[in-house]
Amino acid sequence: MEMTTALWSFALVVGLLTLTPGLDTALILRTSALGHRRQAWGVVLGIQTGTLLWGALTSAGVTALLTASQLGYEILRWAGAAYLVWLGVGMLRSRAHPEPADSAPADPATGGLAAGWRRGLLTNLLNPKVGVFYVAVLPQFIPAGAPHFAAGVALTCVHVLEGLLWSTVLVAFAQALRTRLRRPAARRAMDRVTGLAVVGFGVKLAVSD
Repeated sequence: MEMTTALWSFALVVGLLTLTPGLDTALILRTSALGHRRQAWGVVLGIQTGTLLWGALTSAGVTALLTASQLGYEILRWAGAAYLVWLGVGMLRSRAHPEPADSAPADPATGGLAAGWRRGLLTNLLNPKVGVFYVAVLPQFIPAGAPHFAAGVALTCVHVLEGLLWSTVLVAFAQALRTRLRRPAARRAMDRVTGLAVVGFGVKLAVSD
């Protein structure tokens, strides 16, 4: 398989994965819809930083330890599940203290981007299934004879680029509906739905094999 063919084939596979609604989509839409534009982009960049790290670690052979070490996988799985449940419960609790409809978005000049980046990064890195996905899929697209690490990172960058493009669409969509979604009733409903979804992801991760 030539490198160009590998890039296009991998782009198709991870493109379908990127378009599938999931935890990342929920976090980006909620953060952006509430007017936290800088924080939403922080979430996006954090998620993609995590993706790049998973790809780099897989290319270096490190994430193969997840499939070889049951203990390591279990520790990461339970840490990720606990973090997601904590994150989701925080969203459910926040609906009890909604911002006034005419208040300014809570997007401080300092910390908004960084706080979003941390949230996106932790959400991605504490999901061992992302690492297992890369261990199972990425090596299949690396051409024989190609530098393993460089080719793996190049393929991962394709995934990151697609993620950034799709996230741009999500942020723009949420921003277009921001006025409606920042009404107290709409915000409570959105926090309830997103919080339950995030808790559900956490529980699913905890009970999955």
